[in-house]
Amino acid sequence: MNSLTKIAFLVVALTAAACTSPNRFGGNSVDLNDSTGGFGPLGSVDDPSSPAFFNERVGDRVLFAVDQSTLSAEAMVVLDGQISWLMENPDYAAVIEGHADEQGTREYNLALGARRANAVREYLITGGIAASRIQTVSYGKERPIAVCSEESCYTQNRRAVTVISIASLG
Repeated sequence: MNSLTKIAFLVVALTAAACTSPNRFGGNSVDLNDSTGGFGPLGSVDDPSSPAFFNERVGDRVLFAVDQSTLSAEAMVVLDGQISWLMENPDYAAVIEGHADEQGTREYNLALGARRANAVREYLITGGIAASRIQTVSYGKERPIAVCSEESCYTQNRRAVTVISIASLG
C-alpha cells in the first residue's frame, strides 16, 4: 500500500469511528427542529406574556399584495394586536423580517422585503412602540415558507414576520 492509500483508509476509519455513538458527548444535543432555536421554550400559548402566545394568538405575520409594501386593513388589525402586546410586554424587542415571493430578481426582492419590513416598523412606531425596540431585516426571496411556482405559494411568501426576543439591556 502506498502512503496516499494508507492516509485515505485512516481518514475513512476515523470518520466512521466518530459516528458510532450519538451520545458520545454526554447527551448534550441540539434539536435542529426546535422552534426556539435552542434558547429555551417559547412559553405557553395560554400565557399572554409569552412569545408563543404572541405568535399564535396575536399573530406574528402580515401578508402583502404583489409588488406592494402597503399595509392592508387586515394587516393593520394584526399589527394593532402586536402593538398592544408589545406595550404590555416591555421586556421584549422585535425584529421585523421582510420577505418576497420567488418572482423577480434577488436584488429587487431584497429591496421589496426591506420596504415591507419598514412599513411594519413605521406602523408599530406610530402606534407607540419605541423605535429602539424594533429592528428590520430583509430576506427577499431567500427564505420561502412555501415552495412552488403557484399563486398559493407566492401569497404565503409575500410577508413581514415579527420575531420577538428579550430586549438587550445595553
